[in-house]
Amino acid sequence: MTIHADDAQLRRHLRDAEVPALLMTVAHLTGDTSILRDDLLSDGWLFLPQGGLTARQREEARALAAGVLARLRDGAPVPPLDARMLRRITSWALGMDTADLVPLLAEEIVPLGADPKAPGWNRYDLPGARDVEVAVVGAGMSGLLAAYRLKQAGVPVVVYEKNSDVGGTWLENTYPGCRVDVASQLYSYSFAQRADWPQHFSTRDGLWQYFADFAKQHGLYEHIRFDTEVRAAAWDEPAGRWRLTLDTPDGARTVTSTVLVAAVGQLNRPHVPDIPGRDEFAGPAFHSARWDHSVDLAGRRVAVVGTGASAVQFIPEIAKTAGELCIFQRTPPWLRPTPNYHQPVAGGLRWLHEHLPYYAAWYRFWLLAPGLHRVLDGWVVDRDHPPTERAISAVNDALRATLTGYMRGQLAGRPDLEPFVIPAYPVGAKRVLRDNGAWIATLKREHVRLVGERIERITPKGIRTADGVEHPADVIVYGTGFAASEFLAPMTVTGRGGVDLHRSWNGDARAYLGLTVPGFPNLFCCYGPNTNLAGHGGSIIYMSECGVTYLLDAVRHLLGAPHRAVEVRREVFDAFNVEVDAANAERAWGFSKVGGWFINRAGRSAQNWPFPAQEYWRRTRRFNPAEYLHLP
Repeated sequence: MTIHADDAQLRRHLRDAEVPALLMTVAHLTGDTSILRDDLLSDGWLFLPQGGLTARQREEARALAAGVLARLRDGAPVPPLDARMLRRITSWALGMDTADLVPLLAEEIVPLGADPKAPGWNRYDLPGARDVEVAVVGAGMSGLLAAYRLKQAGVPVVVYEKNSDVGGTWLENTYPGCRVDVASQLYSYSFAQRADWPQHFSTRDGLWQYFADFAKQHGLYEHIRFDTEVRAAAWDEPAGRWRLTLDTPDGARTVTSTVLVAAVGQLNRPHVPDIPGRDEFAGPAFHSARWDHSVDLAGRRVAVVGTGASAVQFIPEIAKTAGELCIFQRTPPWLRPTPNYHQPVAGGLRWLHEHLPYYAAWYRFWLLAPGLHRVLDGWVVDRDHPPTERAISAVNDALRATLTGYMRGQLAGRPDLEPFVIPAYPVGAKRVLRDNGAWIATLKREHVRLVGERIERITPKGIRTADGVEHPADVIVYGTGFAASEFLAPMTVTGRGGVDLHRSWNGDARAYLGLTVPGFPNLFCCYGPNTNLAGHGGSIIYMSECGVTYLLDAVRHLLGAPHRAVEVRREVFDAFNVEVDAANAERAWGFSKVGGWFINRAGRSAQNWPFPAQEYWRRTRRFNPAEYLHLP
């Protein structure tokens, strides 16, 4: 190992280091875990910047690291990260024995460019492999991932994308302030990490570029048919294939494929509430996911409906130029303190990512760690607490106190806002949003009003609330989220016996492992029902990587099987959904009556994964043929 920096430069770079990740890196590089001292690990570090360590602790840790790295600077070899060392370091970080997590962590804590999740097979090396082709619907994050893995395995794949480029939601959402609320190192493929992320939480433009670059670098564009929408997919029983009806630039056409992968996501169809008079408004009106950049908001009276994740991002931006801003809120969000939410990655931290071996991997583990331990505990109902609409457990109540104190501390001079800012429901019942102070600072501006009264009607000149007050507006922006429960819509999907998927779901989507559905052979979903991570830590990309691992193993099975199709057994599907429903009912979102997109019209969560993130990895490592019917 050679580190190109003198002592002064090294100390300067280390000032920007995340200390827990730095300590773990040093322990790994030296093979000496004595640096992992208990007094350098603050209780609750997984939730706090710099691990919650004091300034004195941080300085001591950096001094220890500088001394060790200086001795290693002149070419000492990097020791392998064996299972023993991996267990020792991660057990210190998580405060628990990680023996059961070592196989998962061995796939995640790897040098830049390593790909331990790659398929270890290729169809051309399988004797007597059948002809299997795969059609993927959608060229967003999951669709690109599926196409890449299938290409690695030598399996013919075609991706059908309704837009003119890749990126999915990161192509379509262009509203001001749009960015991801998951750290950049987690909202990216584990095997295609960047050492030079410019921001801690990537902007929309940065993320779209990441996915476009990924597709270009790996030759995926040649597999994608752009401006092509799959209108319908029907299982052809005699042929044992999926028949797809496409809208293309050259008109309608029909194609077939052995396997169909629906990678259309959950958050891709904007939801506009059916408010009386909505079509009577005389001015411009649009949803945030379809932002109309031709409308100049400068100096105008702007009404925003909704205060969800997108609205909390764009409202502070448009407040800078709007003449008046009136925000209509149904329920306030809980805010999670994230000081670096809008900050660029400091130069020293970027240097460490690029030049210090394994630092990027340990930094990513530090970000992933909350999803492996502790965070979900805060969402679990404790029936002995007892649970209420205030808090569902002692841990949840402590989270409420912490976040309430953080939010209340920003309300100086505006105590009138507190009833409209501090939620009444348990933390975790709705999506907890990232915050660096911009949201409440915006609400305190003189030209901004927050309205908690129910909307009664939209009029030609504005919005009338239930108290009879009409709020004039020149422009209305709907920040009302997505139709997250409408999986695979608007595509018509017909399975065996002519069964319509949407009619069988009847607004209550279910799938085994979020992937497969009885009656629909060789159909696999990515980011399907019950695969959303709700505050677990980690990201949906982690879940999609797990799901695609399962998909590839199923395709490998089909290549060598005497049958043409597999279909999950009804009893397997039912048992899984009973388990998921029971667990979701004991989570904050299942217990609380606050509502929101975590709960569908049937009153259950078709969105959220209620178990720890590692449980999904465990269940998707292998395709089990015994759980499936085999169709000739």
